Amino acid sequence: MSDMGMIINGERTAAAASFDVTNPSTGDVVGTAPNATLQDLDKAVAAAKTAFETWSKKTDAELAAACEAVAAKIGEHAEELALLLTREQGKPLNGLGSRFELGGAQAWAGYTAGLSLPMKVLQDDNEGRIELHRNPVGVVGSITPWNWPVMIAVWHILPAVRTGNTVVIKPSPYTPLSTLRLVEIMNQVLPAGVVNAITSDDQLHNIGAAMAAHPDIRKMVFTGSIGTGKKVMMTAAETMKRLTLELGGNDAGIVLPDVDPKQIAEGLFWGGFINNGQTCAAMKRLYVHEDVYEDVCSALVEYARNIPVGDGLDEKSVLGPIANQMQFDKVKRLVDDAKTKGRVLLGGEPGEGLYFSPTIIADLTNDDPLVAEEQFGPALPIIKYSDIEEVIGLANDSENGLGGSVWSKDIVKAKEIARRMQCGSVWINKHGAIQPNAPFGGVKSSGLGVEFGEEGLAEYTDIQVVYS
Repeated sequence: MSDMGMIINGERTAAAASFDVTNPSTGDVVGTAPNATLQDLDKAVAAAKTAFETWSKKTDAELAAACEAVAAKIGEHAEELALLLTREQGKPLNGLGSRFELGGAQAWAGYTAGLSLPMKVLQDDNEGRIELHRNPVGVVGSITPWNWPVMIAVWHILPAVRTGNTVVIKPSPYTPLSTLRLVEIMNQVLPAGVVNAITSDDQLHNIGAAMAAHPDIRKMVFTGSIGTGKKVMMTAAETMKRLTLELGGNDAGIVLPDVDPKQIAEGLFWGGFINNGQTCAAMKRLYVHEDVYEDVCSALVEYARNIPVGDGLDEKSVLGPIANQMQFDKVKRLVDDAKTKGRVLLGGEPGEGLYFSPTIIADLTNDDPLVAEEQFGPALPIIKYSDIEEVIGLANDSENGLGGSVWSKDIVKAKEIARRMQCGSVWINKHGAIQPNAPFGGVKSSGLGVEFGEEGLAEYTDIQVVYS
């Protein structure tokens, strides 16, 4: 059992009540997390606000060194965190699972430590000097999801800390334990109050809404659903908070007729099924030209049928269960509907507990719910097309605009099509391969602002222009 406390002002802190966290592979309770009250939130914000007074005055070199120390600590505790993550989220230790996530978390932390936003001289002549400075905003509130909880916590926390801000983070109630432990580890090398963590089951108190409304939180960073993101945005408007919102995606992949189906099958599979499809920028719908449609379907199924699915703690597993009952029910609803309209090429039936084998369903249309809605699970719909103009329109016919991909031997042609896709990131012959040096964010309802790189770092600052 992993019984955790909130981390407030550098100390493990108990709450008046707690809630159980279960392993989606087995249903067993793996630990308990504190069920925070609004008073606990106030304490965490007060600690962050106090710490900001000194932290915001640190030099750029001091902030960089602190982030480097955090990255090193993540590396030291990577295996411990990976095991805890697998137990509460279900993803396997191996493959693109928990060890992969911890490696990414350390890499992102290390890269962010090396970023900087130096003062810019906009003018320096006989009429005067104008300097552009970037100042930390203050206390940053972070709300993270359950699909990549450690990685996304690092994405939120490190750029905030690197730019002189302090943080209060609230992880998903499905996966709070790894984040609490991550923040506890960070506090081994950071001053008290710089990073605080509270948890809630979202039943007794709506801590997330209270964070968005809190007058002493100056910026909210949220990764999650479009619906919740809109609520955060509306609530934050009362105090004019800065916002970074990375919301849902319904990414389209477009396969052109010149591909070698067997050559792209592996990339297509992992584009759609990374983290069991529970990834914002996973490929959620696949459009394939009629000339290669059946061959692509066959090659994709042939690859997918050999992927080992099982308990995440089994070193042989490559995919695990769906992470929680809520998401399982959504996937099952969409798959059950699609089975009545399309052709099931693989899977389609749930297993025991929260297991759902990789499912591929062909011959669907844009109006079918499995295509139109973000399934966020191990089910990929395939749609046949004949005209390139038609398929670009179909791909763009969504409120989402996070990512997309084009698959072709003709890179020039693929890029031409990619530039017409209405999304923040587009990949050629791969899907979802984000990097810490490239800004990442969505258009339309998929979000506001970007993460990663200098552009993402700048989102944690306010511009101040000094005239002399």
